[in-house]
Amino acid sequence: MSVRTQEDTPIHAALEEQRLNRLAHFDVPGHKGGRGNKELKHFLGETTLSLDMNSMKPLDNLCHPVSVIKEAQELAAEAFGADDAFFIVNGTTAAVQAMIMSVCKAGDKVIMPRNVHRSAINALVVCGALPVYINPGADKRLGIPLGMSVEDVRQAILKNPDAKAVLVNNPTYYGICSNLREIVKIAHEHGMLVLADEAHGTHFYFHEELPVSAMDAGADMAAVSMHKTGMSLTQSSILLTKRSVNPDYVRQVINLTQTTSASYLLLSSLDIARKHLSMNGKQLFDKTIQFADYAREEINKLGGYYAFGKELVNGDTVFAFDSTKLSVNTSDIGLAGIEVYDMLRDDYGIQIEFGDIGNFLAIISAGDRNLEIERLISALAEIKRLHKKDKNGMFDHEYIDPQIVMGPQEAFYGRKRSVPITKSKGEICGEFVMCYPPGIPLLAPGERITEDILNHIAYAKEKGCFMTGTEDMKIENINIVEVE
Repeated sequence: MSVRTQEDTPIHAALEEQRLNRLAHFDVPGHKGGRGNKELKHFLGETTLSLDMNSMKPLDNLCHPVSVIKEAQELAAEAFGADDAFFIVNGTTAAVQAMIMSVCKAGDKVIMPRNVHRSAINALVVCGALPVYINPGADKRLGIPLGMSVEDVRQAILKNPDAKAVLVNNPTYYGICSNLREIVKIAHEHGMLVLADEAHGTHFYFHEELPVSAMDAGADMAAVSMHKTGMSLTQSSILLTKRSVNPDYVRQVINLTQTTSASYLLLSSLDIARKHLSMNGKQLFDKTIQFADYAREEINKLGGYYAFGKELVNGDTVFAFDSTKLSVNTSDIGLAGIEVYDMLRDDYGIQIEFGDIGNFLAIISAGDRNLEIERLISALAEIKRLHKKDKNGMFDHEYIDPQIVMGPQEAFYGRKRSVPITKSKGEICGEFVMCYPPGIPLLAPGERITEDILNHIAYAKEKGCFMTGTEDMKIENINIVEVE
């Protein structure tokens, strides 16, 4: 067999071969190329349905790859500067959970910022590991959590020498990066692994003007959300590892929770997206940076909005900034970010990524066009003109330092009872409460419910944030832990 190069797409090629060989299919899926469900075929297209195949010998098997999937993963590892790569079809949630569950068992400690995605805390609920939270820095004007201070990481490591790993957001949802190289150096000096949640950092690997990628910084594992900025299909992701972890054990851990019926639509999209990034990444992200920089400059000229960028860099809690992120503070026009988010969609036909209490985030990519960038800027100008109001009374911070009372697993599976949220002050939370997106918990299992948190939840609900996590779908009641 000839040596594969980054121009090859092994899974894509194998799928095309099977599509064209006119097999009689007596296997799943039952739609049989769309013939059994014509409405679905008309909706998604005949080619899509004909490529929706099951694992068979010529197509390999994601649970135990030995041929085309193995080759595609090897090409991905090469492209991202990793020793091994694992294709994930359960979203980056599954990749983050696999990272933590590969290095931690029940009772083990993992150091992490509290502004992690819920998937990281979910992993602690499942495996029983214990978090050592580092409160991230905070920007008082923006009200957002920043990165972790190197000194805070050092102190956490010294106080918890038995911790197995340090988890780092690279970057945060807002584009903020910690000093990853220095954190890796300190962690490795103390025998700890470094895990990077790179759900929003796929592009770091393909442009030298962007912040350092986890693999380049020497991290041991990284969860890369290809579908976000890598241009693969939604729900497809890659877990990258270095040889400091056992790749065969990582594969076993992934198989504990990942489906045994992997979608070849998702797998082939990872294969094709990796080729696209390898061959064209520099040009793609040149265009993305140009779009984002232009939009930032024009939005700031409007007044009242603050599209923040590299001026936040302070060498520590903001060690670097991802300039592809168009993060905009709206507090000076007296509107919550979620209110601007809703107006853009409902009144102007513009869908952005998310809005929170004081900010919104627009995801920019090379797939955007000048016309759409101008449309966003014009809509923001009109929203300011029509809806600007006094900012007094606005909630001024996104992050609240948690009071940890017990481990997430103990609280989630402990004896609980439901009470009205308004009457839960002082109790121990037994579930999650969060705005989604971004999916960073306001409350996680095992944390004390404080008045500040209750005010935050009430304000977020009032402004229209999409709240999730509680057993009560109306978010009116909350499960609290009954302490004996």
